[in-house]
Amino acid sequence: MKYAWVIHLFVLLAIILCTMSPFFGVAYAGSVAEKNGCELDEGSIHPCIVKGVDRGADLYSLGMLGWLGIATLPLGLAAAVLYILIVLIVYLVMRYRKKKAEQEVT
Repeated sequence: MKYAWVIHLFVLLAIILCTMSPFFGVAYAGSVAEKNGCELDEGSIHPCIVKGVDRGADLYSLGMLGWLGIATLPLGLAAAVLYILIVLIVYLVMRYRKKKAEQEVT
């Protein structure tokens, strides 16, 4: 039986994406603000007209998501390290049991 490394890689990828997700919103808000010549900062909401509609409040909210990274970065790092340790321990136990079973047969 082969060990399912692909599944574990997908789980780690999901952990990384959840950890980094607040920064995707910040990058998007910064990009939209820059393309439309708008000011974007954490001090206050500035008007930003995008296709005839003021999106300043929306961009401000997305920009503030970066502060959520204060929580997601350490939690995501802890989750990734814990998951890797669990996978490693399970793999080593399975390998030990397989070797022990092979020695009992011979």
